[in-house]
Formats: sequence, C-alpha cells, structure tokens
Amino acid sequence: MARVTVEDCIDKVDNRFELVLLAGHRARQISQGAAITVNRDNDKNPVVALREIAEETLSPGDLKEDLIHSLQRHVEVDEPEAEAPELIDQADATTANASDDREDDNIAFDRMSEEDLLAGIEGLVAPEKSDDY
Repeated sequence: MARVTVEDCIDKVDNRFELVLLAGHRARQISQGAAITVNRDNDKNPVVALREIAEETLSPGDLKEDLIHSLQRHVEVDEPEAEAPELIDQADATTANASDDREDDNIAFDRMSEEDLLAGIEGLVAPEKSDDY
C-alpha cells in the first residue's frame, strides 16, 4: 500500500499541528499495546496512526478528548454540596457575631441606586500625574 500523507488526513483534521499531536498520541497508544483498527502492512506505528485517521476508523474528536485526558494532572470531580441547613446555621452564627460587634454599622453593600453610584463616581478626583509612570 502507498504511504499515507498529511494531505490524506487534512480533510479529517483541519490543523496540521493538531493532526501531528493526534497521530503522535495514537502512535504511543499503539506502542503501549492498543488494538489497531487497520491492517498493519509492515508499517510503523506513526504511519498506522495516520492511516487510521485518514480512513476514519477512529474519530479525531475522540482522539483529542483522550489526548487531553492523558495530559491532565488534576481532574476535578463534582462533589455533592453540603446540606443547606448546615450552611444556613453557620451563616446565622457568623452574622449574629458580626452584628453584635457592629450594632451601629448598618451598611448594605449591594444596595446602591444608580443615582448614588453616579454621584459617587462624579465626586472622585483624578490622581495627579507624575513622571514615574
């Protein structure tokens, strides 16, 4: 069989650099003992990997996901959230302690009207210019 070229694979994977990454990853998989999906025909692993991509026996999307997964060092696992009553009790205790310390301070940070915000912005003074920056 004639050797596979990049032009045979470029319509399956648009970016040549991504094609090289995927074929290299697949060639490493084959060398580690993964089953091949085309006849070997006395070809080396990179050529077999390119032939698999060209003949679409493997999905480039699946190869890309597998490559990303193999490069990840830390995989986040979605853990169930703590029960809501526990969090509410902790928040109430924190709020009670804070309100005891500051009974006179009733500041609401997220409750500002647009007019108050504009008045505050207009009252700002521009910093003095210096040659340092």
